[in-house]
Amino acid sequence: MVSSRFSLIVIFLLSLALVPTIIHSYIKAKTDDGITVSTLIPIIDGFSSEPYTRHNDAWVKTMFDSEDWVERVYNAPDGVNIRLFMTRSYDHKRLYHHPELGLSHGGDFRSIGVVMFGERPKVPVHLLRHSSGSGLVAYALLADGKFIENPVLHQISESLVQLVSASRQMTLFYVADSSTSNSTEFNQTAAAMVLKAAIESFAAKTNTKVKTLDG
Repeated sequence: MVSSRFSLIVIFLLSLALVPTIIHSYIKAKTDDGITVSTLIPIIDGFSSEPYTRHNDAWVKTMFDSEDWVERVYNAPDGVNIRLFMTRSYDHKRLYHHPELGLSHGGDFRSIGVVMFGERPKVPVHLLRHSSGSGLVAYALLADGKFIENPVLHQISESLVQLVSASRQMTLFYVADSSTSNSTEFNQTAAAMVLKAAIESFAAKTNTKVKTLDG
């Protein structure tokens, strides 16, 4: 039995514990900045593009818990085809936890780690290469106006804030091609050009500090 002199403290602590439940389970509070990627179609000089039709709204909802997405194939002048996928979701883990397993359907890609891309600012890009010696996947994650190098650490560091505040979206920029040699530096690939254009298009729409990425 709790002494009556501690009852107010106990009630206060229990009330604090209920705050995250109320915010996320009952109110389901979310910060909607009004930005969508579904209307973004980056334009790149010398590249043509068309929609990629393998995925649909239901698949993206199941995979990433998102209704805001766009996916296109860009055809480079040298004949390389690059697929670009962008989406935003309040469920950050759905975006950063091996997106290649769904988007590249279990292809045998092996993580190379994080490479720093561009100059102003440098963007941490998660790079994977195909075991066959040709083909790559690269993706960048943007949350709260910052590109995320270690998404797990980011989510841990933000966990206390997320407990008592409305959910905020993370943005995934994902590019893939099946023909680039593993020996080609990422910054020199057509996939890097497409990723650069996607990030800059998003930045222009959101008025973020990411204005140029000199690759």
